[in-house]
Amino acid sequence: MRAFGAEFAVPAGYLNTPSIGIPPEPVADAVAAAVQRWRVGADLPGGFDEAVARSREAFARLADVPTDRVAIGVSVSQLIANVAGGLPEGARVLVAAGDFTSVTFPFAARPDLKVTERPLAKLAEQVEGHDLVAVSLVQSADGTVLDTEALREAAEAGGAAVLLDVTQAAGWLPLDVAWADWVVCAGYKWLFSPRGCAWLAVHPRAHERTRPVAAGWYAGDDPWTTVYGLPLRLARDARAFDLSPVWLAHTGAAPALEYVAGLDLTAVRDHNVGLADSVLAALDLPPRGTAIVSLDVDPERLAAAGLVASKRAGRVRVGFHLYNTPDDVERLLTAFG
Repeated sequence: MRAFGAEFAVPAGYLNTPSIGIPPEPVADAVAAAVQRWRVGADLPGGFDEAVARSREAFARLADVPTDRVAIGVSVSQLIANVAGGLPEGARVLVAAGDFTSVTFPFAARPDLKVTERPLAKLAEQVEGHDLVAVSLVQSADGTVLDTEALREAAEAGGAAVLLDVTQAAGWLPLDVAWADWVVCAGYKWLFSPRGCAWLAVHPRAHERTRPVAAGWYAGDDPWTTVYGLPLRLARDARAFDLSPVWLAHTGAAPALEYVAGLDLTAVRDHNVGLADSVLAALDLPPRGTAIVSLDVDPERLAAAGLVASKRAGRVRVGFHLYNTPDDVERLLTAFG
């Protein structure tokens, strides 16, 4: 099917983008071509640097930050470990109850930190007395969207740093996150990328508080001349927190993020939310303004109707992206009965 200027081989009834996004044709073709080159030994390691640079630049556009603020990694938790590792002993971290554990576990894994869970709706009210707030912009389990303005005001008033995970938002929700100390995102959901690529935007005021816990050759000031020997010579910008890239992942991420960065994300949001809210309206439920819907329904009924979704937090989670249509809504409502 064709949607927002691109061709997608997405099957009817695919509502599982919050788990795995379906790539547009050029993205899948780029990865397939890279696999073919790999099969015949036609690539050299340095040949992937362009794709890494392109994906880094495109994520910077999406987050509305300079490119030199962006580090690359493989997953949200690995990148957040750079933040958790930089916190002083006894630091107080506030997180949302029930948030995705890739956000919370890196802090909870340090027994010398005090990590406190509070309901998402009351998070801004609880900021005072904490050193850091770490939270998802859109909740993975049910799609609830964070009140970022309230959190920003509370954090500035209370002197707390803020880390935002935008994995379930980037790609359908226009982002206003450049103010945050750290912004982290994985690419394999709404950004149509292969699994194995993620990004961390580091605000200049947070750079010295971020620890390169997995520093390697790619974090060097010039990766191809800092591959051997000491002393430590890390990049002076956010590349100091880079992990060696997963080549095939960035081969797909480069065209995927460039495609998304060129979209009118307000139109994407209106399309996605319109479909999601139409489901809620048909079920006599209030609109929620998010692309993710959590339903109390037997997942086997959906599977029998040819729908692809996920079970999260005891409920069925469905997500609507730019390649979904009203036909998918009808399929879902019919299966829902």
